[in-house]
Amino acid sequence: MIYQTFAQLYDELFDDQLYADWQSFVQKEVERPGRLLDLAGGAGRLAVRLAKQGFRVTDADLSSEMLTLADQRARTDQVNLELVEANMLDLSGLGMFETITCFADSLCYLNDLSEVTTVLKQAYMHLLPGGKLLFDVITPYQTDVVYPGYCYNYQDEDHARAFMWQSFADDEVEHGVIHELTFFIEQADGRYDRVAETHFEKTYPLATYRAAVKAAGFKRHRVSADFGKETPNEETTRWFFACQKGD
Repeated sequence: MIYQTFAQLYDELFDDQLYADWQSFVQKEVERPGRLLDLAGGAGRLAVRLAKQGFRVTDADLSSEMLTLADQRARTDQVNLELVEANMLDLSGLGMFETITCFADSLCYLNDLSEVTTVLKQAYMHLLPGGKLLFDVITPYQTDVVYPGYCYNYQDEDHARAFMWQSFADDEVEHGVIHELTFFIEQADGRYDRVAETHFEKTYPLATYRAAVKAAGFKRHRVSADFGKETPNEETTRWFFACQKGD
């Protein structure tokens, strides 16, 4: 039960406006709803939004706890989602899609560039001709300038759950960052259980991502900032990629 609570609290940390912005980005890039695979889709907040817009959404995530939340959210909002527990490094058996998404810099949690390229290749293989892969990644400006020294604290209104987040530069990894996450969850007897995790993120120069996209097979791609609204500059914190598979 604690891990389901952990997943729910982690899900609550993300501002709902982020999901509205990701939804707008998808709708801007995709002419008409079709089959959509949301990689690392987690608790289904984006998936439900897109399903309401007519997309036939598959939410694929490595966490069964997150997928349980996605199922609850889909039932509450009365939409149909296909939920698949899967590692995005191997999408065998998932079929073909008009659109594949991978947001919240999920690719930056992979171990190295070869894994990033593997995911891009897997996405290419599971896209129909003319289909699009949409993803975002944090930039070296985010890892090297914004994140070091970052701190965020949160507690819910009932003081039953609390969260601490601290970020540090990873001195051993170029453009790497370490996130220390600590959750405190109140139990029935008033005691608090403590759950701690350490997350590692890394990113790469824009030219490296462009090369990986091409190596995956995509002939055309576009990079933007601010959910597709702006042109990237030196202080851009997140790049947004729109990659199209050839007809």
